[in-house]
Amino acid sequence: MTVLNKESFNKELFSRIRSLITEYNLIKKGDLIAIALSGGKDSVLTLHALAQMQKDSDFVDFDIIAISVDEGIHGYRNHGIETARSNAKELGIELVEKSFKEEFDFNLDDIYTKFKSACIPCGVFRRNILNKTAYEIGADTMATGHNLDDEIQSFLMSFARADTMKFAKFGPKLDTIHPKLIPRIKPLWNTAEKDVGTWAIMNEIAIHLDECPYSSLSLRAKTKNFLNNTESKYPGTKLNILNSFKKMFDIESTNVIPNECEICGEPTSSNVCMACEIIKIINNP
Repeated sequence: MTVLNKESFNKELFSRIRSLITEYNLIKKGDLIAIALSGGKDSVLTLHALAQMQKDSDFVDFDIIAISVDEGIHGYRNHGIETARSNAKELGIELVEKSFKEEFDFNLDDIYTKFKSACIPCGVFRRNILNKTAYEIGADTMATGHNLDDEIQSFLMSFARADTMKFAKFGPKLDTIHPKLIPRIKPLWNTAEKDVGTWAIMNEIAIHLDECPYSSLSLRAKTKNFLNNTESKYPGTKLNILNSFKKMFDIESTNVIPNECEICGEPTSSNVCMACEIIKIINNP
């Protein structure tokens, strides 16, 4: 059995992340990067990687701020928020904390039964809060912890739903399509989930390891299990899938230029944004 050397592993991992950032020009001089920090291993690695690059004298100057969102999941989210705080404090990075309760006056626990999956309102409201907060603090881009596994899961889910409009959202960088919609970067885009976990364990990093109690019922969880089982039988499957849709990045984007929601003013491709549509469902007795 191969024994990993921590120093060599860290060097290769951070070099891969830096190479991706450089190749796709994810960070520009003077940028303020808002990091979506849940406290899980992926977002924590993103925080540490960018904090390390910020100190490199041969890289462009940029600033970092972190944003955490408390969805209101009893017995689960508190630990993640605590982990986000401890990592941000350790690295000297400001953390802005938001919550569903503060922004919408309800917790996810209060409203999830109105939906087929709790992931539906959770994802919509999280994205809404993260984008609004990043816009309010003047961030140039938002860095998320999406890793290689997350990306191919999303791709296959969209493929299965014939949701080809989502294909334009894949890739390590999402460009600006509306002044209020903060572009996103994915520094871990070509980093496998197992490598993220290995990094956290080898370096004894404080991370939130608990599985969301609602995630097991989601399509993403089923897709993740399918991919992991396939990868174990046919190693290299995940990278093959990634390479198959990398070719799509040169295809002209089919994204609709967003309007602004007639209720809240947030960017949307419709007249009313998904957050406001879901709030209508929640408020309907």
